[in-house]
Amino acid sequence: MTSRSIVLVRLAALPLALVAAFPSTAQTLLAQAATESTLQEMVVTATRTEQPLSDLVADVSIIDSEALRNSGAVGLPDVLARVPGLEFTRNGGPGNSSSVYVRGGENRFTAVYLDGVRIDSQSTGGVVWEQIPLSQIDRIEVLRGPAAAVYGSDAISGVIQLFTKKGEGKPAPYVGVGMGNHGTYTAEAGVSGSAGAFDYSLGLAHERSDGFNARPIPSANPDDDGYKRSSANARVGWNFAPGQRLQASFLASNLNSQYDSNKTKDDRNHHQLRTLGLAWDGKWNDVYSTRVELNQSNANYSTTPDFYMTETTSRNFLFQNQIRLGIHRLTASFERREDVLHNPATQYVADLKRDRSQNAIALGYGLNVGPHTLQANVRHDDDSEFGGKNTGSVSYGYAINKEWRVTAAAGNSFRAPTLYHRFSEYGSGNLHPEEGRNVEIGTRWTRGQSSAGVVAYRNRVRNLIIFGAAGPCPSSFGCYENVGRAEYEGITLTGAHKLGPVMLNGSLDFQNPHDLDTGRQLARRAKRYAKLSADTMVSGWNLGAEMNASSRRPDNASGKTTLGGYTVFNLYASTKVANDFTLLARINNIADKNYQLANTYATGGRSLYVGLKWAPQ
Repeated sequence: MTSRSIVLVRLAALPLALVAAFPSTAQTLLAQAATESTLQEMVVTATRTEQPLSDLVADVSIIDSEALRNSGAVGLPDVLARVPGLEFTRNGGPGNSSSVYVRGGENRFTAVYLDGVRIDSQSTGGVVWEQIPLSQIDRIEVLRGPAAAVYGSDAISGVIQLFTKKGEGKPAPYVGVGMGNHGTYTAEAGVSGSAGAFDYSLGLAHERSDGFNARPIPSANPDDDGYKRSSANARVGWNFAPGQRLQASFLASNLNSQYDSNKTKDDRNHHQLRTLGLAWDGKWNDVYSTRVELNQSNANYSTTPDFYMTETTSRNFLFQNQIRLGIHRLTASFERREDVLHNPATQYVADLKRDRSQNAIALGYGLNVGPHTLQANVRHDDDSEFGGKNTGSVSYGYAINKEWRVTAAAGNSFRAPTLYHRFSEYGSGNLHPEEGRNVEIGTRWTRGQSSAGVVAYRNRVRNLIIFGAAGPCPSSFGCYENVGRAEYEGITLTGAHKLGPVMLNGSLDFQNPHDLDTGRQLARRAKRYAKLSADTMVSGWNLGAEMNASSRRPDNASGKTTLGGYTVFNLYASTKVANDFTLLARINNIADKNYQLANTYATGGRSLYVGLKWAPQ
């Protein structure tokens, strides 16, 4: 038996042993509090159809609206960093370049949707996280593990679905204001509700901060690097007949943030995000239902005073069919995706404008009978540039008894090269899609308000696209090429336990994301990280504490520069100060820990945020 086989055998044996060893290891409050309280919560991300959480085999976390309201976070990556199996990095403060790593995978390996609208960048690859306003998000679903057989290209490491608020009941207006150090101010207002067959939700938000010196090095501008963001969203629905619903959603966000690249210049990022989604859900009878979607997103980024601009437009059409026959569930989907990239000419490069399309057909089968749960999916994507690609996945769950459940899953995935990878001055038309193969096993124990779970996984990716030496592309500085191979393997432990009046939650990750050719640990990803939280109610106050910890990480592929490990503690509290007013206070990094998420870039140190929200009951 080879050493690799021995490792996999040991990996396969770990889940039961670890659950026994860590029965009270806690699960992140933001990701799991809602799921512990109701097992019948509905989830759409795992199979692209609505299912009870208790029926899923997939590894899913939920962040609900209450958790988001209490988070006191300033950016979406800050919230996601508290979810098991996720890490994030940022070059400075909020508003600057951020990456989210699901199970150690590259930022571009996670497919991201907002109200069903796909968001992507055909320049950098993957979503530009700083473009998405956290203030407009009401719910988040995180799927860990590949899902290309359901979503197609990009879902090598996972899928993250973001949802804005859906209106229901009588009109519910709200107004909120907040302030914090670094000259931070926030304001938001909106209303949601329903009237007869119509429902609506509207929201506006503005935030600004003077920031801090994001790059305290001699060659960079020593000024503070702040940001301003204005955003708006609308979501309306019409149940025009029994079982028939039309929905439209819109989101707009404008972000202006400062960054440092030159000692004498006021460098600025300018981000614009626009999403528009139209959907028709039809439940024709108890057996057959359909969903038709037509979506578009526009993600634009530019810089001043040194001009650079990139614009990505993505359009999607989806026709999804679902048939339920007793314990059987079948799906058949037809999807078309169109991507356009436009980089206007600068003094250094010529104008770049290219487009491509992908047509796909996907089939799914689900079974829930007794203690058995089975989910199988296959999909074929035909890309206008590189041709066809087949993906498949199968997962199985078995409930040993009311408290114990074991799961296993396997699947393959791919990520098509971006248009920039292929057609920029650094690109090559000979690039192939990056391809992944994943296996995972897990077990979960639940008893009352206590739970524990373990998932062990291994995801190997070949044809990894990296920036290499000069070659077939026009640039003499280097070219993108398919020469990399990587392996993302690890174990995620999660759990929750109520100790008297205190609810404990947390997660612990052991992982080894590494280059298969060099053996080096991948940049900015830790081998160990943990999230712990505790919250309780005292005299009408919701009081909580969090700990986020990470081991050291290399800053780049060479591994010559290392980012030190860190442990950060946060406190938060909220209470109703009047019938319709809620006060929120949060202190991040209470010990004022000095640490870095990227070399030469600072983090904000200790910060205080206080907010007041009016929302009539």
